[in-house]
Amino acid sequence: MALPATGIPRDDIFDRLDAMKANDVRWREGRSFTLAYHAGDDVVALAEEAYRRFSTENALNTDAFPSLRRIQSEVVGVVADWLGAGPEGAGFMTTGGTESILLAVKAARERGRRERGITAPNVVLPASAHAAFEKGCYYFGLESRRIPVGADWRADPDAMAGAIDDDTVLVVGSAPQYPQGVVDPIPAIAALAAERDVNCHVDACMGGVTLTYLERLGREVPPWNFAVPGVTSISVDLHKFAYTAKGASVIMHRTKQLRAYQTFVTDNWLGGLYGSSGVLGTKSGGAMAAAWAVLHHLGDEGYLRLTAAARRATEELAAAVRATPDLDLRAEPEATLVAFGATSDSGLDTFAIADALWRRGWFLDRQYPPPSLHCTVNAVHDGRIGDFVADLHAAVAEVREAAALGTAAAYGTVE
Repeated sequence: MALPATGIPRDDIFDRLDAMKANDVRWREGRSFTLAYHAGDDVVALAEEAYRRFSTENALNTDAFPSLRRIQSEVVGVVADWLGAGPEGAGFMTTGGTESILLAVKAARERGRRERGITAPNVVLPASAHAAFEKGCYYFGLESRRIPVGADWRADPDAMAGAIDDDTVLVVGSAPQYPQGVVDPIPAIAALAAERDVNCHVDACMGGVTLTYLERLGREVPPWNFAVPGVTSISVDLHKFAYTAKGASVIMHRTKQLRAYQTFVTDNWLGGLYGSSGVLGTKSGGAMAAAWAVLHHLGDEGYLRLTAAARRATEELAAAVRATPDLDLRAEPEATLVAFGATSDSGLDTFAIADALWRRGWFLDRQYPPPSLHCTVNAVHDGRIGDFVADLHAAVAEVREAAALGTAAAYGTVE
């Protein structure tokens, strides 16, 4: 389409944008179990105002914007404390979990290339590890060696060990893995990496905040962070369970030396020295400032409260699924992710249930294999699970009566 010949008035612009959103899922009301995380309208308003104040500042060069250097340093420092990083720990903010994972893959490739002369690197990872690892391997020219998970959906360290060879530069675990919400055996995976002196990345994009605060709430949490020997880097998304504006994530490395493999520097052009900490060059300071603002606004007390609320809702939902005939949990949730679906003998189509829920205003991820409905439960769902369960029971009854069939959907789209 062509631009209008004359500009559209401000109020009309906002009216049009609001109209475009008319059919979007109502995430502020807790109707979405994916993509959006809500800690309250006050937190959203704070994040939006902080974002506005820094939206045009550019983190490409923090010499010009020392405020962003300080913001990044302080945000990374908070995450370092959460992860148990020692004084040598170092990291950067990124625009999301995918960028953090891409950089973990790139850093491992560079380390293998420089320290061991590896020219055909590979990554050993469980089948449950996030698709962004596949993307990183594709972008940066590494072989992805996907290893089947165990019956409990966790990574199988013994099977992974059999796939590691002299060209392996990275092994991967998740805390928790996204599809079924269980924590991989990180100590065993990290030990495989330590034995060969290669990188071990823990994808804690979903669990970095939640597991930290569940442990502080007195819950038993499997070992997963830098307290585990052999873990070299961890990714944590702030725009998920830290409830900051998108897109904000952190990749932390155990040492500054390991972090150095993430960066890119060149003077091979006519513009002078160019350095970049991540995939992007120009990077808005908006999400960075919003992250700083929300972290400091909520503080430890706020994250203890929000984590308790999310876990309470998770347990309520899991109990409701267990009590519903013809539905099964795919795994017992260890953080705040719930995956469930129709039992194999029910005759029900799991994705038809998702269709029926969407007609009632609820949006869930659809996963396979096996066919599953996936709920990323966050604080906004506390007190709303009862409404969802009522509609879930109605959806199951509708699908059973109509013998309806549903369709799979994509976790991400290219349109």
